[in-house]
Parts: sequence; C-alpha cells; structure tokens
Amino acid sequence: MLLEFDSDQRFWQQTVREAVGRHCPPALVRDVVDRGADPGALWKLYVEQGWTALTDPADAVELTIVLEELGRATDPTPYLATMTQYAPLAGAAEPAVAGAALFDGVAAHRDGAGWRLDGTAQVLDGDRAERLAVATGAGVFVLPAAAVSARRIAVFDPVLHVAQVTLDGVRVAESDRVATDVARAKAAALTGLAATGVGACARVLELVVAHVRERKQFGAPIGSFQAVQHKAADMHIAVQRARALTYWAALTASAADPRAPLAAVMAKAAAGECQALVFRNGLQLFGAMGFTWENDVQFALKRAKAVDLLLGGADEHRATIAREYRAAVV
Repeated sequence: MLLEFDSDQRFWQQTVREAVGRHCPPALVRDVVDRGADPGALWKLYVEQGWTALTDPADAVELTIVLEELGRATDPTPYLATMTQYAPLAGAAEPAVAGAALFDGVAAHRDGAGWRLDGTAQVLDGDRAERLAVATGAGVFVLPAAAVSARRIAVFDPVLHVAQVTLDGVRVAESDRVATDVARAKAAALTGLAATGVGACARVLELVVAHVRERKQFGAPIGSFQAVQHKAADMHIAVQRARALTYWAALTASAADPRAPLAAVMAKAAAGECQALVFRNGLQLFGAMGFTWENDVQFALKRAKAVDLLLGGADEHRATIAREYRAAVV
C-alpha cells in the first residue's frame, strides 16, 4: 500500500489549497467570529466545486486532502460534519445537504408500525444541519433536523458549531431506517477529525516558523537559537507522524481493508498527541503574542484542540489500541 501521493493527488492538493486560500482567508474567519458573517457562500462554493460529492469510500484519500486544507484554514462551514459523520452514517449521497450525526445517546423503541426516538447528545453542527443520521441499538435512522430540538453550545473554538440535540419522542417510520455499518462510519468520522487536526497543527507550525525567523532577541532571529529549533523540529515530526497515520487510515478505507477501523483510531490518537505538543510549543515560541486576539494562530490552535476532544481524546483511543493489541497477542 503506497503512502505517496500520485500526480493526480498532488494536483488535487494544489488545487484545493489555492481555492481555500483564496476563498477562506483568515479575514473571513475573523468576520464570522467578530461580525457574525454568514459562511453560506463558502459552503455553496464547496458544493459547486464538487467537494461534497466525495462520499464514495474510494474517494477517501481525496476527501482527506480537502479536510486537511480546511483544517489549516479553520473552515467555518458544516463540511466536516456533513462529509465525515452524516454521509457515512446515513449511507446516502446528498451533495447539497448539510448534515450531522448522532453516534450515541439515543434509544429507539417500537411504536406501532414505526419507531420512537428519545435521547440527548452533543453534536457537531447539530444546530445548522438540514438532515440528521441517528445511530441507535435498533439501527440508523435518517430524519429532518426540524424534527428535533437543537441549541448551540458555546465552545472555545468560536468558529465551530456544537449543539445539544434532544429527541423527545420523535416518531419515525420503518422506511427511515437504513442499513449502515456504524463501526465503519465512525472510523470515517475519526479519520476526518484527524485530518482536520493535522491541518490545523500544520498551520500553527507554519505561523511559528515565520515568527521565529522574524522575531529577534540579542540581535539575532530567535529561530537561530538551538532550543527554539528543537521545539520546532519536534512539532514538525509530530505533524508528519499524525499525517502519515491519517492518510494510512484513508487508504485502508478506500481499499475496504479490514484494518480500517483500527487505522482510524490510530490516526485520531496521533492527531491528538500532535495537537498537545503543537499547542504547548506553539504558544511558547510565540511568547505573549500567542495569547492575543489579533494573532491568527489562536484559530488553528483552538480548532486542533476542539477536534481532539470530539468523539474521544487521544488517551481514549490509545486505550482502544492497547486492547486490540492485547486481544491479538493473547
């Protein structure tokens, strides 16, 4: 299984990076946060460019490339939740529909010829989704977002939408139930979060390197000091490790490899460990400037931290890896 991009993938990466850089600059992210700007035009662009059509597992690597670039840009649209959580769980391609997914917290009970859903969960983009995919012990149900109650929750990433979604006796028909491999859908969600985290961490590293080349102490750029170089090198290694595992997870998904669920867990754990080191070193190398609102590094740091916490942090996924290893060797 090759871990190098081919020429088409390199061209795709360049195309996506240029488009994101042009249409989702830091100024747009600040407008969304400071002035409540609507990112709807950006979402429409993704739809028109065909980025929301990458729902086939065979396109997993291409989708991961997009997600990494959107992580670098702190994308303010519902692309992450729609493409890596809703679409895999719903098992259907709806290119122009924003969606969200509930992987746990909801119970299904028989209600005549249909079902009744009850439960509460914190859901990425649950407040602005048009459709919801809900995983229960009785299967996965797809329903309109208008059928539930959703309230956005304030989180430390000011661009990210997280909502408390409540289903109180929501009635659905048997025809709303879909046959989906929930384990593989969750693996896709974990890989998507890992790719987003890798992109955010890469952005932090990019900003740090630019800063230490310009910032001077004792008449020399601080990037010339060995201690600074070591911290930057550690950040680079952590990003590269997490990126390699993330694309390996994407490759296993595209090849329908049975290792895909474990690969996704490994990618999510590596991305979480990466953000912890990048967050610590990135802030330290920026000094007091790293804590200011005017510094763009804050958005990438917050996005990296947020996606680590969604669907379980690094410690939880490392424990899963350990259990899988023990089960294999016993």
